[in-house]
Amino acid sequence: MCDAIATIGEHLRARDYAFTTVTPETHRRVIANNPLCRDVLRDVFGWNRSFAIDDLDPVVGEAMQHARVLEAVGQSQALWRSGIRFASLRGELFAHSAFPTDSSQSVFFGPDSYRFARLIEQTLAEHRHPVRRIVDIGCGSGVGGLIAAKAVRRDPHVVLADINPVALQFAEGNARLAGVDDVRCVLSDVFAAVDGDADVIVSNPPYLADAKERLYRHGGAHFGAELSLRILRESLARLRRHGVLVLYTGSAVIDGIDTFRARALPLLRDSSFAFRYSELDPDVFGEELDRKHYAAVERIAAVGLVVTRIE
Repeated sequence: MCDAIATIGEHLRARDYAFTTVTPETHRRVIANNPLCRDVLRDVFGWNRSFAIDDLDPVVGEAMQHARVLEAVGQSQALWRSGIRFASLRGELFAHSAFPTDSSQSVFFGPDSYRFARLIEQTLAEHRHPVRRIVDIGCGSGVGGLIAAKAVRRDPHVVLADINPVALQFAEGNARLAGVDDVRCVLSDVFAAVDGDADVIVSNPPYLADAKERLYRHGGAHFGAELSLRILRESLARLRRHGVLVLYTGSAVIDGIDTFRARALPLLRDSSFAFRYSELDPDVFGEELDRKHYAAVERIAAVGLVVTRIE
């Protein structure tokens, strides 16, 4: 997979490929309204429309076949779909899973990824201390750790950790494509297999209560906040002096109460830490409110928590 991501990504970059990945609901509507290919590269690697194999450069087609990311459409094998997609962000390309992301091991990239990257860049632009080691917990495509590495003044060691082995394949390929060399990919349940402390910890964990409990989507109890709270708790113990945690997550708002914030604040009473909390988008994944589990929820907000160890 790593070689295929690099080969295809370099091909796309040379042809000025750019694609902004939208929400699954928007994607579904666009495909329904416009089912036919018009721009081959964006249709194949962005919108995930079907294509004829002769539509692609032979080098790209061979890389896809070798990585087994060509999926036949129907029985005739006249049409195919790509098993991977590429999103553009801050001049970089990030490979991730095909649409729709129904599999438990899908690797999701979407509007959250763009907001997460912006939060990281804004935070590290203000950071005045050396960054030697970055850890990305629940790395998915690797966007957090790789954007953080690009944002600091020196080349840090980057640990990309995820419980999903498929995510680590994508993360490794994306690191290579981004030219971030000092990277270690670790199969880990949060920090379980990650050794040592860090100057920067970034995380954009799943934060929904997903009935299918898909790895990239399900955040556990408390309306999906359980995993984010665990990452916060464990990260505090791993931050070096002047180290910073950038946690991007979601919060169910009930009767005007930000439920994630209410649960997170008691963890931050230690005077060793300073923090900044912000609501980054007041209304995301509104379709989830149709589900019985969210009956009491009035909205789901995207939120950012930045914690700095000051002692």
